Amino acid sequence: MAETPNLMSIGRFSALTRLSVRMLRHYDSHGVLVPADIDPWTGYRRYAPHQLIDAADVRNLRDVGFGVSAIGALLDARGTPAWTRALQMQRAELHEEARAARERVSLITRLLETGDHPMSITLTRTTVPALTAVALRGTVASYSHEGELWGRLMPLLAERSIAPIGACGVIEHDDQYVEHDVDLSIFLPVAPGTTVDAPLTVIELPPRDCLVARVTGPYEQIAQAHDMINARLVEDGLSPRGDDTLASRVFNVYLTTPDRVPGDALVTDVCRPLN
Repeated sequence: MAETPNLMSIGRFSALTRLSVRMLRHYDSHGVLVPADIDPWTGYRRYAPHQLIDAADVRNLRDVGFGVSAIGALLDARGTPAWTRALQMQRAELHEEARAARERVSLITRLLETGDHPMSITLTRTTVPALTAVALRGTVASYSHEGELWGRLMPLLAERSIAPIGACGVIEHDDQYVEHDVDLSIFLPVAPGTTVDAPLTVIELPPRDCLVARVTGPYEQIAQAHDMINARLVEDGLSPRGDDTLASRVFNVYLTTPDRVPGDALVTDVCRPLN
C-alpha cells in the first residue's frame, strides 16, 4: 500500500476534533465518520485532513441532540433545505424542552417554599355572572400552544372593530386532560347583541356556581390550582357539573395577560362549574 503521509492516526484525529477514540469507533461502525484508511493487517484507523470538517459537523449535531442515525442522514443533506428544516425543528423541540424544564424547576421551588398548597393560589366558591362573548375554537398541539389561537383571534376582532368589555379567557372542550391535539375556545366578553361571522362565534353562558382558584404568578401553577379544586370537591362532597353543555366546561379567565404584566404579576381564575 502506498504511504499517505497526510493521514492522521485516530489518536491525533481525536485530539484535533475533540471526539473521543471510543466515539470515533462508534461513528465508524455506523458509517457516519468512516476513516480514510484502515490498515488491513493491524486495523489501525487513519483520517484525512478534509474529514476534520465532517467531524466538526458530527460533534455539533451530537451536541444539539441528534442521534447517530440522524447525524448520518444530515451529513448527506448539508447545503440543502432538508438540513435547514431539520435544524429548525430541533431548535423548536429544544425550546419546548427548555420551557418544560423551567416549569419543573418552578414547581420544585414552590414545593420547597410553600408545600403542596401554594400560598399564591386562593380558592373560593362563587357565582360566575352570565357571559356574552366572541369566541374562536381550534385545536392546538398542547395547552401551552394556546397563544396560537390568540394570534388568530385578535386580528379578526380588529378587522371587525369589535371591542371587548371584560377579561378574556379559554374554555377546555375535552372531557379529559389530553397530552396533544387540545380542543379549546378562547373568548372575549362583548356587548349583548354583538354579531360575528365565521370563524368567530358568539357564545351565551348563564350564571354558574363555580369553584374558582385564583392564581397569582406564572401559568405553570394552574395544575396546582386544579389540585386544590379537587381537594375541595372531596372535602365538601361537591360534584363538578357533568352535562354535555358548554356551561359545564372548565374555563380560565385571564385577569391580567403577559403582554401587559410580567409573569409574577399574572392573575388567572381557574373555574370549575358545579352541579
